[in-house]
Amino acid sequence: MSLNPIVYNEFMKLDCGGKVQATYVWLGGDSWDMRSKCRTLEKEQAVLGKLPEWNFDGSSCGQAPGDDSEVILRPQALYRDPFQGGDSILVMCDCYKPDGTPIVQNTRAACAAQMEAVAAHEPWFGCEQEYTLFELDGVTPLGWPKNGFPGPQGPYYCGAGAENSFGRQVCDAHYKCCLYAGLEISGINAEVMPGQWEYQIGPSKGIDEGDMLWMSRYLMMRVCEALQVRVSFDPKPIEGDWNGAGTHTNFSTKGTRAPGGYKEIITQIEKLGAKHAEHVLAYGEGNERRLTGAHETCDINTFKYGVANRGASIRIPREAEKNNCGYYEDRRPSSNMDPYVVTGKIVQTTLLD
Repeated sequence: MSLNPIVYNEFMKLDCGGKVQATYVWLGGDSWDMRSKCRTLEKEQAVLGKLPEWNFDGSSCGQAPGDDSEVILRPQALYRDPFQGGDSILVMCDCYKPDGTPIVQNTRAACAAQMEAVAAHEPWFGCEQEYTLFELDGVTPLGWPKNGFPGPQGPYYCGAGAENSFGRQVCDAHYKCCLYAGLEISGINAEVMPGQWEYQIGPSKGIDEGDMLWMSRYLMMRVCEALQVRVSFDPKPIEGDWNGAGTHTNFSTKGTRAPGGYKEIITQIEKLGAKHAEHVLAYGEGNERRLTGAHETCDINTFKYGVANRGASIRIPREAEKNNCGYYEDRRPSSNMDPYVVTGKIVQTTLLD
């Protein structure tokens, strides 16, 4: 079935009569189960701190039993809505039981507490989100021949031309949506595998990184819905001699950014190395299919770091070495990682333990 976008767009030009459409977005019962619903608010309500809590049927999202199904949505971050336009907003929420305690799947609450505990260190994050575009069949990556393979990797990374670039419309539309929404998106590029792309969220402070990355993923899903393609955040969407997909996580603190902070960078990295196995378990589902030691990864059972080494667990930029301060990149997180879990884990290990 194909709906008429021209007719639809005519309706979308109508104003809202002084009201605000607020789309509440939350994470469902599975790790990659984003949900949303919309309500009408008065303009004076549409600010953080005045946004009302809401609820939903948790039994339909795998988050509550049927005989006590009400889950509370608590607004945590607010962004402009690029789909409804006007004064419409997107509201990033987390989920609570009626007694005010977080539900089991609420990973944001613990992360927010960790970020508050390390606020004096001023943690900054930048996440590089890789993703793969597929045709609606969910089997054929965009630009690939049906039941076949394209030419080998090489010309696709940051490439141009109809023979190298597949899905730029999705990438460009998503970029604009993120900027319109007010997300800290810092750039985009085509990735190594054809049909694979990347965007970067950050630098953002503390809990803002997790909120913005999740909302950027929601925007990606909505853009793909509109353009009738599918997006995959699987860490190894195509088996064989093809790059996987990660969410490389860049991290710095007041100490690493200060003059002479290179010493603090090494101290933090070695703390991460001491808990390598623990971190890998928290860095995304199916990551063992990606972290093989090939395709710009380190083997999942090995921890090493190095300057400009994209085959290491942790990469230190040349600029950080040169300036004797800066940030470093954890290359282990997978494309489907939970940023609340990963950013919380990093500050827990480097700053709290």
